[in-house]
Amino acid sequence: MDLSIIIPCFNEEESMGQLQSKLLPVVRDLAQSRTVEIVLVDDGSADNTWALMQETFGTLNEANVTVRLEKHPRNMGLGAAIRTGFAAATGDIIITTDSDGTYKFSEIPSLLSYMTTDIDIVTASPYHPQGGVAGVPQYRLILSKGSSFIYRLIVNWRIYCYTALFRAYRREIIETIPFHADGYLAGTEFMVKAMMAGYRVAEYPTVLHQRNFGVSKAKIARTIKAHLQFQGTILLNKLNIFARKQPKPRPMPREKMGY
Repeated sequence: MDLSIIIPCFNEEESMGQLQSKLLPVVRDLAQSRTVEIVLVDDGSADNTWALMQETFGTLNEANVTVRLEKHPRNMGLGAAIRTGFAAATGDIIITTDSDGTYKFSEIPSLLSYMTTDIDIVTASPYHPQGGVAGVPQYRLILSKGSSFIYRLIVNWRIYCYTALFRAYRREIIETIPFHADGYLAGTEFMVKAMMAGYRVAEYPTVLHQRNFGVSKAKIARTIKAHLQFQGTILLNKLNIFARKQPKPRPMPREKMGY
């Protein structure tokens, strides 16, 4: 099946060369058996990211490989960049991944191997019993693992990680499930809404690495607030659904009402 790989970028001038050198060998291998589309989204970078993106990828000439470069006029957030990537992508399977090497591009084929006929989404899972983390700052783990634990409680206990960007989706999902978050909540919101709509998720156990190049752009306090608000919305919706399913009390017979 045709494949699109979406990579959002924001102020990544330091990592553009690394991005090319690590990604292209994987894309070449994948392109031997399918058409591969690289979609790079510059989310309003204030540095030289856009010029380097054009220089590095704009003239790429590889068999069965196409490149789409998208640019926001200002920084709009990770979620907005993902939506722009989705709108540009043409593949049957759409992969989203980080530009910073926290999940290795060389693992894309392994991620895809979990996309069997009965699965709609494959998500990377460092918190799976067979996964792991390497060198990631403790404060980042507390945020990510803590959020995922709450989602496990209120959405689906069998899924260990809800916060990874490294995922594969069937095209039907991006055409069917809307999501509105502009920041780092976006990937979680999208997957949770897809799960609640009945789409099936598989986890790919893997290792989450420390950022290999560039600087993290995550706003911790803002991200925590967004997750808590979304989790509150999920709980409220579940309570409302539960309340609607409760049987209504039978009216008391007239003779027992004193008539």
